[in-house]
Amino acid sequence: MSYVIKKISTSAVAKSKGVASKVFFQTLESAGYIQRNNDSWQLTELGTRQGGEQKISPKYGAYIVWPESIQITSSWPSKENSSANLLTAKGIAKQVDLSAQRVNALFSELGWIKKALKGWELTPQGKAMNGVQKEDFRSGVPYSSWPESILENRAFTLSLKEIKGEEPTDTSSISEQESFREKFPATLRTADGHMVRSKAEMLIDNWLYMAEIVHAYERKLPIEEDVYCDFYIPTGKVYIEYWGYENDEKYLARKKQKLDIYSKYGFHLIQLNDDDVKNLDDILPRMLLKYGVQTY
Repeated sequence: MSYVIKKISTSAVAKSKGVASKVFFQTLESAGYIQRNNDSWQLTELGTRQGGEQKISPKYGAYIVWPESIQITSSWPSKENSSANLLTAKGIAKQVDLSAQRVNALFSELGWIKKALKGWELTPQGKAMNGVQKEDFRSGVPYSSWPESILENRAFTLSLKEIKGEEPTDTSSISEQESFREKFPATLRTADGHMVRSKAEMLIDNWLYMAEIVHAYERKLPIEEDVYCDFYIPTGKVYIEYWGYENDEKYLARKKQKLDIYSKYGFHLIQLNDDDVKNLDDILPRMLLKYGVQTY
């Protein structure tokens, strides 16, 4: 005697389990049973092995059915399963007293996500922070989710304090920076009000300002290591380093350490020397264009 296994639609399975359809679709995607293809869901090989079947309705188009008894317990969100305890930008926003838009802007400035045609996509740095790429099951708009530990990430907390105008309480990087800042104090004021440490840095800063390129001076890299760039351009996520003391052994050692860090994380880096500074009009537009930053 053979038994016919009754199969019902994904939405019907979700309803039978008392789970919102959106959550259930995302659970199936996380489990690897389905994947998004343009505006529709496609069954994967793993999903087929779990009893899923692709169907076509003359009225509704393609859809997927499953055995009523399908179980995906390893993927259900739970307090015990911290890897599934992910926070969206909206969830993070509630905890840090910002809007979801500003949280995404902060993650973008850190280089963890990038703007898609609609929504946000994870960058390699975001994936390294254990971010998870998601997609709204109805609209297909991409977004990211994050482990709760992101709230304790040092780069995130420091940037959060900066944009909220709060004094940082983390002083662990002071000793590494202090000797350099004492030796090369920032005494030169640029056209946009930055205080920089050398005439070359002033010329670079003024060039960026006159080119109407938003930039930061001495921005901490969004990593655990205590490394600061000379300039950071949010558009294109580009870092600029000016190397000006090539005869100083300590400076050269510091230069090598910084270059190793840039290489380790795959950051977009532009390196400038004294000869380059004399020809910024020729050098910078070409270098910036490589990373999608247009000038003039």
